[in-house]
Amino acid sequence: MRAAATVVALGAGVTLAGAGPAVAGEAAAQAGATQSGAAQTGATQSGAAQVGRVAGVDWKACSAATLTGVPADQVKLYSCARYRVPVDHDDATLGTIDIALLKRAAKEPAKRIGSLFLNPGGPGGSGLRMPIAGAGYFQPPVLDRFDLIGFDPRGVGASNPLRCFTTAEDASEVMDSMAAVPRTRAEISATLAAYKDYGQFCKNNAGALLNHMSTKDVVRDLDQLRAAVGDQKLSYVGFSYGTLIGSTYAAMFPKQTRAIVIDGNVDPQLRTTDGVTYDLQRAQGFEISLDAFLKRCDQAGDRCAFSSGDPRAKFDELREYLKDQPIQLPGQAQKLDLGAFVGGVSSALYSPAGFASLAEDLQKAYDVIHPLAAQPQGVAPGGLKVLGPGKNGHVDLAPDSPYTGDDSYFGVNCADKPMRISQAQVPGIAGQADRQSPTFGRYQVFSDIAGCPVWPSAKKSDRYSGPWHASTDVPVVVVSNLYDPATQYAFGRKMAAELGNSRLLSVDSFGHCILGRALGVDQAVAGYLTDLTVPAEGQVFQPNTQPFQAARTAQG
Repeated sequence: MRAAATVVALGAGVTLAGAGPAVAGEAAAQAGATQSGAAQTGATQSGAAQVGRVAGVDWKACSAATLTGVPADQVKLYSCARYRVPVDHDDATLGTIDIALLKRAAKEPAKRIGSLFLNPGGPGGSGLRMPIAGAGYFQPPVLDRFDLIGFDPRGVGASNPLRCFTTAEDASEVMDSMAAVPRTRAEISATLAAYKDYGQFCKNNAGALLNHMSTKDVVRDLDQLRAAVGDQKLSYVGFSYGTLIGSTYAAMFPKQTRAIVIDGNVDPQLRTTDGVTYDLQRAQGFEISLDAFLKRCDQAGDRCAFSSGDPRAKFDELREYLKDQPIQLPGQAQKLDLGAFVGGVSSALYSPAGFASLAEDLQKAYDVIHPLAAQPQGVAPGGLKVLGPGKNGHVDLAPDSPYTGDDSYFGVNCADKPMRISQAQVPGIAGQADRQSPTFGRYQVFSDIAGCPVWPSAKKSDRYSGPWHASTDVPVVVVSNLYDPATQYAFGRKMAAELGNSRLLSVDSFGHCILGRALGVDQAVAGYLTDLTVPAEGQVFQPNTQPFQAARTAQG
């Protein structure tokens, strides 16, 4: 599955300046009421929005669909809205779009500090319903004292989704032509041609929003939302790609920053100045995580189904075998090919809770190519659990977050990550990536590196690329796992160094992002958000659980 995901036929939803409010469609019905009135900037000379000079948010009841899963006695805590912002904050003539918002009110209103904005990453991750899962990320004091606010950034989900296709058939034709890990000349040519077609569809159909999808645009929306909810300063928690939103806000609006926590960090300087090198280093992060997983499996012995023999050698043998032919597993209608294998492994590395299942799948596949050597290791019968088609290991997204069927992934990444290459150079870069990152290199190259050179807005976007030093009143808290696959630990260290005024919390953990899975980190973050207590430097925390082990009873 390509990072662009499946798309449906919907318009861009842009309201032209001078026109009436946009007609509320299905997305508006789910998100709640539309903010009345035209977009107002109300900005200071420094560009920051001012409380009282922008329209306030008109909170109303959420639809039942939006609150699916919320216990009846908690529904009263939630409200929804749509808030109008300019397509271009510097040119009102391009019209407006609506940002979908959901609020979970503070449980103790008398002790309320303000609002806490949330973003799950992506780009393309829907953050609208994040407050509903707030107890999974935050300690009780945070839930007691903050209104949690989720929102879909511009072009995502319920916020005027960026749409490049007018029919699902067109979308399927383009996406189905892309190979996840193209190796033959025909596969490479077809994949590159499909990206050109994709870009042409976007140029023809996406409208004015296409040129205004950068993280800088999202941050200016966020600043307006901050003022609209009545907060003089922003409190924010962002995961994965959401760390770029948080760091960009701290850099652009340091005096409007109260407290920012960013978990699973990108390297903002590299990402916004050299997209090719960034993505090649990103592939190396997956290799680091995979190697650590295989070593941990070996150490776990019988607790890991793939531990017999040499897990590293077995894995490499599987990968090389799949380069020549797919594997037909017993009882499986669909064969396991190289693309499904690499995509499935990369996706599984995001969440250590699935490591046991990943090990079982790897052993099942290995037994097929070595039937005489197959030995019972407690592997459950049946089909594959985590390997297979439909896995997406490209997005910078917190595990289990919903990913909407729109074209915002490339819309944002191609705006933010300058490639400065032509498509003709992509096969050579893929060969280099094979040598540097033998499992994930080519897979990463044939995503953004292949698509962005022919993305129609890539050279027109107004991205923010520094300076990154954050002159905030309180340091930004940067959280990074040692074995994070999607945003390697070195990126977290780079983020902390580039921000300068920061505090790095390291976690001896696998998986992508950690809030809600490491009690020590959760407690430090709660103290920081509620009381602005800055965590001590140099701390290395432990997760609540380690792969192939029972849950811990205490935290450090």
